[in-house]
Amino acid sequence: MAYLMAFLIGGALCAVAQAITDLLKLNPALTMVLSVSAGAILSSLSLYGPLVKVASAGATVPLPGFGHVLVQGMLEGATEGGFIGLMAGGLKAASLVLTIAILAGFFLSLFFNPKG
Repeated sequence: MAYLMAFLIGGALCAVAQAITDLLKLNPALTMVLSVSAGAILSSLSLYGPLVKVASAGATVPLPGFGHVLVQGMLEGATEGGFIGLMAGGLKAASLVLTIAILAGFFLSLFFNPKG
């Protein structure tokens, strides 16, 4: 059942992002920013946490999940270290994801040539 919920909710999040891109004729980069921002806003309103409990990876892997991780890290950091903790908490929580993205981009750039 967990796999089904992850598939359905993760697919729905991705379908919504694709529909926004196609129907509103938005740049995909803007859709990515909107997705992360929506996840951060929903997380700060305590609406994204229950979705993560139901869908687990289906809600944490798409881009709104990244916004959720940032906000949760910031809130945790704020309780531990005040304003400095607030600023450092989001980066601390998302450091693994950012490291993987940077390393993957670097290594892929070694093997492939850009089209432009």
